[in-house]
Amino acid sequence: MTTTSPLSTADAILGQARALIMVGGYGGFSYADIASQIGIRKPSIHHHFPTKAELVQVLIARYRAEAREGLAALARNVPDPLAQLQSYVGYWERCIADASAPICVCALLASELPLLPEPVAEEVKGHFRDLSAWLAAVFERGAQQGSFQLLHPPRVEAEAFMATVHGAMLSARAYGEPEIFGLILQRVLARFTTAG
Repeated sequence: MTTTSPLSTADAILGQARALIMVGGYGGFSYADIASQIGIRKPSIHHHFPTKAELVQVLIARYRAEAREGLAALARNVPDPLAQLQSYVGYWERCIADASAPICVCALLASELPLLPEPVAEEVKGHFRDLSAWLAAVFERGAQQGSFQLLHPPRVEAEAFMATVHGAMLSARAYGEPEIFGLILQRVLARFTTAG
C-alpha cells in the first residue's frame, strides 16, 4: 500500500514552513505563503495544523527528533570525540555552503523566544538542552581519554561551543560568506586538542 496523500500534504506543509522560518523567522510567514508555495488552499493547511503555533510546534518536535537521531548515529559510528565534533561542524559547514540549511531553525527561533507561543518556545529550549547534553558528553569523554584539554568543566565547554556554532552561523549569514563558519569553528576545535 502506498503512502496516503494527507501524510504527503502534511510533510509538504512542514517542509515549506521550515524553509520559510529559515528565511524570516516565526513571524515571517503565513498560511497564505505556504499555500501559494505548495499549491494548496489555506483550509487544507488548517485541516492538518489548526494553528500556526501547532504547526511550528510539530515542526520543531520533528527537528529535535531528527537531531537526536543524527547525534546518536554520530556517537555510534564515530567513536573519537574530536572526530565527532569535526563531523558535527562538517555537517553544518555543508548545509551552510549549499544553502540547504543555512542556519539552525532552533537558533533562529531562539532569537524570537519572548514572542513565541509557549509550546513552541518549550520545543526550542528542549533542542538546546538536547544539544548541550550531547556536547557535554562528548567533551567529558574527550577529557577522560586525554584527547581534549579543557579549560572549564565539560558542561561549560559545551555551552560555549554551542554558542560559538550558532554565532558562526549568524556571522556567515550576516557577511554572506558561508566559509566564515568553517574558519571560526576550525580554530575553536584546535583549542581543545592537547596539541592545539
